[in-house]
Amino acid sequence: MAKKLDLTTYPDPLLDRKSKTIDKQYLKTAEFKQLILDMEKTMHESDGVGLAAVQVGVPIRLAVVNIKDGILPLINPTITYRSIKKEGSQEGCLSVPGVYGQVKRSVKIRLKTMDADGKIIKLKAEGFLARVIQHEVDHTNGVLFIKRTKKIDEGKDKLAEMKKDARAKSN
Repeated sequence: MAKKLDLTTYPDPLLDRKSKTIDKQYLKTAEFKQLILDMEKTMHESDGVGLAAVQVGVPIRLAVVNIKDGILPLINPTITYRSIKKEGSQEGCLSVPGVYGQVKRSVKIRLKTMDADGKIIKLKAEGFLARVIQHEVDHTNGVLFIKRTKKIDEGKDKLAEMKKDARAKSN
């Protein structure tokens, strides 16, 4: 049975670190299969369209994205191609609640990832799905959308408060 996991939120330093590569042995474990189910439940109950494992405190190269047929797990994802053509659009993030900003991303991508059996698969994505995948792969590389935005549209005050709280905790 899947359970909703707690979200790791900015400015937790875990979100700034590159996640670890998943080995094929781990894919076969009940723990891994449960993590995917829990991430799916967490994403849906949080009204997200994608979720990286690091966002629930597990720093491994895993993300799930919502597609029309269910969810697509991305295991050790690597973007192998990004179109030169980019589009700007507003993004938010479950790990940076209440903050939204404009981010330019490639319109088309190619992705190399693994399926649940550890087999390498290659995918193409464009439009909104390409944007979501790029956002989630960024998470596995320790990059939050707020590092990519040139303009915060909404939640500047919340972002400033999160930074202030982090400084206070570190002192």
